[in-house]
Amino acid sequence: MTNEEIFALMARFEQSTCATFKLTMKDFSLELGKAAASAPNPAPVAVPVAAAAPAPEKPEGLFVTAPLVGTYYASAAPDQPPFVKAGDKVKKGQTVCLMEAMKMMSEVPAPCDLVVEELLRSDGELVAFGDAILRYRAV
Repeated sequence: MTNEEIFALMARFEQSTCATFKLTMKDFSLELGKAAASAPNPAPVAVPVAAAAPAPEKPEGLFVTAPLVGTYYASAAPDQPPFVKAGDKVKKGQTVCLMEAMKMMSEVPAPCDLVVEELLRSDGELVAFGDAILRYRAV
């Protein structure tokens, strides 16, 4: 595991609601934990409505999501074309991307006949379980 991958895992963990995380590989082990708050929860503070930031809009549509935590790959090899591009028509079961976890590659199939509307991840990006990979429209 590279330092870049470790730092990416640490950043994801810090942003998550998990209290602990442990990863054990052949000759490598990583354990992360967050300190529990020692003071009781502070009382809620009233925030003026004008100061509240608007919630980010969640894109509408259907999504293919990551079936595991790993690295997203748009193609089978760096010199190969991507499995799908925006606007492509895809048949149910056709591979839309690869996910790598612990040196194991897993194909991610299309859940139905669809048209790819938007790719939401960059090649080589670390994704968590359930993260949206691409947005599609069922046909």
